[in-house]
Amino acid sequence: MDTQLYNERRDKLLGFMADKQYRPMTSSDIAMLLGIHADDMPMFYDMLSQLEKQGKIITTKKGKIALPEAFDMATGSFIGNERGFGFVRVEGREGDIFIPRFAVGGAMHKDTVLVRIVRLTNKSAEGEVVRVLERGMKTVVGTFEQVKGYGFVKADDKRFGGDIYIDKKHTMGAVTGHKVVVRITKPPTEHENPEGRVTEILGHINDPGVDILSIIREHDLPSEFTDEVLRDASLVPEEINRDDTAGRADYRDVTMVTIDGEDAKDLDDAVSVQRLENGNYKLGVYIADVSHYVKEGSPLDKEAYRRGTSVYLADRVIPMLPHRLSNGICSLNEGCDRLSLCCVMEVDGRGNTVSSEIQKAVINVDRRMSYTVVNSLLTDEASPYAEDYCALVPMFKLMHELRDILFEKRRRRGAIEFDFKEAKIILDEKGFPTDVKPYERNLATSIIEEFMLAANECIAEHFYWLSLPFVYRVHGQPDEEKAERLREFVGKMGYVIKGSSNHPKSFQKLLDEAKGRDNELIVHKTVLRSLKRAAYTPECSEHFGLAAKYYCHFTSPIRRYPDLQIHRIISEYLAGRLSAKRIEHYNSILPERSQHCSATERAADEAERETEKYKIAQYMQGKTGMEYDGIVSGVTAWGMYVELPNTVEGLVSLKDMHDDLYIYEDEELRLLGERTHNTYTIGDRVRIRVTGASLGDKTVDFELIKKY
Repeated sequence: MDTQLYNERRDKLLGFMADKQYRPMTSSDIAMLLGIHADDMPMFYDMLSQLEKQGKIITTKKGKIALPEAFDMATGSFIGNERGFGFVRVEGREGDIFIPRFAVGGAMHKDTVLVRIVRLTNKSAEGEVVRVLERGMKTVVGTFEQVKGYGFVKADDKRFGGDIYIDKKHTMGAVTGHKVVVRITKPPTEHENPEGRVTEILGHINDPGVDILSIIREHDLPSEFTDEVLRDASLVPEEINRDDTAGRADYRDVTMVTIDGEDAKDLDDAVSVQRLENGNYKLGVYIADVSHYVKEGSPLDKEAYRRGTSVYLADRVIPMLPHRLSNGICSLNEGCDRLSLCCVMEVDGRGNTVSSEIQKAVINVDRRMSYTVVNSLLTDEASPYAEDYCALVPMFKLMHELRDILFEKRRRRGAIEFDFKEAKIILDEKGFPTDVKPYERNLATSIIEEFMLAANECIAEHFYWLSLPFVYRVHGQPDEEKAERLREFVGKMGYVIKGSSNHPKSFQKLLDEAKGRDNELIVHKTVLRSLKRAAYTPECSEHFGLAAKYYCHFTSPIRRYPDLQIHRIISEYLAGRLSAKRIEHYNSILPERSQHCSATERAADEAERETEKYKIAQYMQGKTGMEYDGIVSGVTAWGMYVELPNTVEGLVSLKDMHDDLYIYEDEELRLLGERTHNTYTIGDRVRIRVTGASLGDKTVDFELIKKY
């Protein structure tokens, strides 16, 4: 059966059961009420079977069928804990469901489970795992320990729980201290640990590069391209030919530049700015036309979709596309003719896009610029680069003007601007961290950010009004409950969220009001905590954080599959090939593709965070005993986190705060001393001493010296 038709009937069936008037009934009753023809009954029963396996419906012993909610059940992802208990995260549900140790039912971290809710209060829910629907971790990365006659593996991810038993004949010769990949052969029970077999030895725990390789394997990131994909890439030409430029707008005489970090190799965006006779600005954003080379359904395309995104780790990049494309024909290298999809906008003095043109083009970048050089040219009258780039300085000044206009426009409509430090980790040739410092954002990075935002909005709005299939980047409004908690919390500090809490301008005004005050950091953190995560979807809705009605990711097709996906749609539309059949095709695949891209983005983010935490812990191991000033960045029931000026964050444990017995007050987000009434809350300035760092836990430990 056609996939789209199958999905439509499945959705109709689930919608029927979701109706408030629905009561559990047998499959034959459902078939009769839905008018299912006798010829379609095999498909109908197969659909019921699949939905039950996925935990989307429940069948009772008497054959009555309903959604899990009708039986106080839910389907979600199990989040393990090293102490044996866990939580189940259900999509769309506020708050996770707590699962006590005795109710885990053999579930492991990342498993998809069916859970029954056994206790419910206003603030929390407790449940028990009824059934494991799908195993989430087929393999586990950990450290091997040799014991006489057998071995066991301690998983790197502490949420996995117990050690994994390895029979002697399944060790592959691993010895104590080896980092290994283990395939689970027998899941855990209430009384027994899981069993497994070693499938790969990554190296000794102290060997250079094994640390990051372990994180790559732990997150199941594809680090190598198959021979088939590399053969497909080898067929891509190294230079464009005359046939490629046919029917394209020719922008090779337009002065344009790329502006990136010094070490960037995949340059997928170029920009130009001109002053028009009417005083407006002509902004050109030229993006590498990756879809010209990566054809739908090809080995290159299938692998790019599987990866979903490039992953940027501390010592390496795992690219979405092979280097032959990402650093070659698709990279907008200086002085090279390149194919592009471009968005050329006329922008007025208030940042409004008066008109725009979206085209397939051929371009040639005049200069490859860095953020450092452009920032110097715009902020230092005695810039050492002024002579070399004197011909481009007038355009850079126009870029500065336009950046200010676009930024102010976003501020007026209420776009939320956070100011959190990001870590830049410096490694030596063996991958050992030699320094950790804040990543420097400057005027040049802001120019590119504003121009890319403008292009992404312009493209999204244009294709929304064409009513064509598309992939949007959306960021929903905060949940009412979270917004109310935020309102109450900041109210205790004397702040009032003005206007409606479902408008981003209210949040931005709050951040503006807190700017420069002692509690600025805690306000920023609590606002961030109240927001949802952005995601990809074929349905256009607002991007709350940007205060944008229409938004998509168009500007990075070398490293993000959603961008490549919409480039393909845009190219077909511009070429007049977006037929009704192709529209139907995209409508059928985009929901699943959007969901997949959101998932791969989350996986990449988690791997990047794990790598950063590991390298920071490794760096801080050499700083034991040293003292630093820092700011309290978080408070919990087990202690307080302190952030140093170089972005390193460590924990001061409650058990090490000896001057008093400190109680965590959740409502106030602070620690309170019972006897002294000393308080610690986010934003307090303190002095700490480094007491240690754990590579296994990827954590840094501090002890408190004093509060300023």
